[in-house]
Amino acid sequence: MIPFLLKRIASGVVLLIAVCAVAYTLLFANGSSIARNIVGDQASEAQVVAKEVELGLDQPLPIRFANWVGSAVTGDLGRSWFGPVTVADSLTTRLPVTLALIGTAMILVTILATVIGTTAAVKRGWVDRAVQIGAVIGDAIPGFVLAIVLATVFAVQLGLFPAVSTIAPGAGPEAWIASLTLPVIAIVLNYVTASAQQIRSAVIQQRDRDFVRTLRSRGLGEGEILVRHVLRGAAPAGLTVLSLQFVGLLGGAVILERIFALPGIGQLAVTSTVSGDIPIVMGVVLYTVLIVVIVNLLVDLINGWLNPKVRVS
Repeated sequence: MIPFLLKRIASGVVLLIAVCAVAYTLLFANGSSIARNIVGDQASEAQVVAKEVELGLDQPLPIRFANWVGSAVTGDLGRSWFGPVTVADSLTTRLPVTLALIGTAMILVTILATVIGTTAAVKRGWVDRAVQIGAVIGDAIPGFVLAIVLATVFAVQLGLFPAVSTIAPGAGPEAWIASLTLPVIAIVLNYVTASAQQIRSAVIQQRDRDFVRTLRSRGLGEGEILVRHVLRGAAPAGLTVLSLQFVGLLGGAVILERIFALPGIGQLAVTSTVSGDIPIVMGVVLYTVLIVVIVNLLVDLINGWLNPKVRVS
């Protein structure tokens, strides 16, 4: 298990460095334009050069990236170009909002999809047909459409939830629950049927295998076979789908945070990109890729624990 873990960690580190290197190169490829955009079109060449020196843009790109990596390893991601706040402070105040949104939604999706998908696989009746129809509908309706409808009906028209997020520093759990309920529901409605469809297929495949028939011939009950053997065999496929959905939600959170005015990293990424605050953008890239690497590592570890063949391969 240790070699398996070390290989996954090494591949995650390589992915993190590669993505950050590509993003850094694309963002900092033209240093003179960056300095000119910050000081304004009316600034003199001397002011532009002074700003380049201040930001370190006068150094070669590989050296600048190496310096950024060295600082990032120590937790120093620099400061915003348009404010006194540090990049780390900006991200740490907004990251909990995004993680609470996606984490809560994925926990609910996992529970509901497992129950619905397993029931559909075992009963093979109206529940099975409803799951398949729901998966098609869920794929056809974009998540942001559901979010807009929920916000219009339950926040604007009925006033049951705040139309604009009330999450702020020092806000109590009531503000978090009220602000996150509608976007979480939008995510769950958009993802649960598709996830249930995948789990249904995996459970059906496991129940048709020879070892299940052998267990039945030995007198084991259907409930024990389902919980201890079938679901364990079907778990890797379900976890893979859920991990991909989690990664997709990191990008989709930008739209949801804009619709519900949530102060998450998606909202921060949009505003920083528009203003050209590249240190903030690089911080968002780093944190996002790091979250993806951690999620993939956890999924690989769980799959390796459930299926020894994964560890061997």
